[in-house]
Amino acid sequence: MHQPGLNRRALLRTGAGLAAAATLAGCSSPASSDGGGTGGTGSSPTPAGAESPSASGYAMPAEWLEHERTFMAWPALSEVWGDQLPDVRNDIANLAKAIAQYEPVVLMARPDQADQAQQQCGSDVEVIALEVDDLWARDTGPTFVTGQGGLAGVDLNFNGWGNKQTHANDSHVAQNLLTRYGIRRIQAPITGEGGAIEVDGDGTLMATESSLVNPNRNPGLSRDQIEANLKTLFGVSQVIWFKGVAGQDITDCHVDALARFVGTGVVALQRPGPNTPPDIWSAASDQALTVLNQATDAQGRSLRVITITDPDLDRIQGTGKDFLATYLNFYVCNGAVIVPRFGDQAADEKAASTLRDLHPGRDVVQVSINAIASGGGGIHCSTQQQPKLDASSPLASPS
Repeated sequence: MHQPGLNRRALLRTGAGLAAAATLAGCSSPASSDGGGTGGTGSSPTPAGAESPSASGYAMPAEWLEHERTFMAWPALSEVWGDQLPDVRNDIANLAKAIAQYEPVVLMARPDQADQAQQQCGSDVEVIALEVDDLWARDTGPTFVTGQGGLAGVDLNFNGWGNKQTHANDSHVAQNLLTRYGIRRIQAPITGEGGAIEVDGDGTLMATESSLVNPNRNPGLSRDQIEANLKTLFGVSQVIWFKGVAGQDITDCHVDALARFVGTGVVALQRPGPNTPPDIWSAASDQALTVLNQATDAQGRSLRVITITDPDLDRIQGTGKDFLATYLNFYVCNGAVIVPRFGDQAADEKAASTLRDLHPGRDVVQVSINAIASGGGGIHCSTQQQPKLDASSPLASPS
C-alpha cells in the first residue's frame, strides 16, 4: 500500500488551485445532512428527486468484459516528476505498447508533446492531442457506463484528489474526451475518482469511506447519501464499504489498491509484504478482510477472498515513501491481465501465477512500472477502459 505522507503529485498545490477545486466541489455536491459510519455493506434508499439505477438505465460493466479501447494519458509536468519524468514516460510508453497488443489504446497528450509521445509509444498506439497534466487517466477520465441509451461517461468532477493538487487541465479531461468522441456525459452529483470505485458488473460496488465520505470531496454529504448516488450512477444495488485511510496518501486510500473483483463473488485483497511492521495500511487491509468475510454481494452470495501479498520492499530498487507496492493495481484488458513487475522475483511470480489462475484463458503480462509506482500509483491508475457495447460472451466473467 501507499506509505504515509503525501506523494510527489502534491507538489503543485497552490492557493489558487485549491480555491478553484473547492468551488468545483461545492457546485457538484448537493447540500445535505452530516453522517458516515464504519465499514460494511449498505442498503440506503435513493434520495428524493434522484433517479434509481433502474430508472437511469445505465450500469458500469465489469472490467473483464470486452473493451472498445483503453484510454491513457501522457505525463506532462516536470514540476511534478522532476528528473524522473523521462523514466515515468518510458513506463507509460511500455505499458501502452503492452496493452495495444490486445486492444486499441488511445493516449491523450498535450499538443506540443504529442509527437514525442507517438515516437515513444510507436505506431500501435493512437496518440491524440488533448490538454492533460498527468498520467492518471483512471481518475481524470470518464468512468463509462452502458445501458438502453447506449454508452455514456460519468464525469466525477475530478478536483485534484480532494484539493490536494492543482490540475487545471485534468479537471476537464472527462468532459473534453467525451465531447471529442460524441459520447453522452453524465455529470455526477458527487465528487470522486474512477480509482475510488470497483464493480463486479452484477450489482455490487466496493469503495473506501476515506476517499468518498470525506469533506475534501463531498462536504456535508453522509455515507448513505453518497451511496445512493453511487447506486444511481453505476447501476448497483449493493455497496460494500471499507474504512480506508484518510490524509496519508494523495488518494485517501483508493479501493483499486486494496480490493478488486476478479469474478462474480470473488475478491482479491491486498496484504502487506514481508518485513512490514503493523501500521495504518496493514490495519486497513485487516479491516477490509473482516468486512469481506462478513459481506454478501448484490445477489446474496458470500464472497470468496483471495489474498495477494505485496513484494518485499527491501528487494526493490528505487522505492521511496510514496512507492505503491501492490499487485492489486492490475488491469484486465481483452485477452490479458496486465500486472506490475517490481523486482522481487519470488513475489512477482507468485502474484502473476495467482492472477493467471483467477483469469483462465487470458495471458498474464508483467510490466515494470517502478517509476510510475514511485508517484503513488500503478497500472490501473494509468488506464481507463471504454466498454464495448454488447460485449461478447467469450470475454465474460472469470470462473
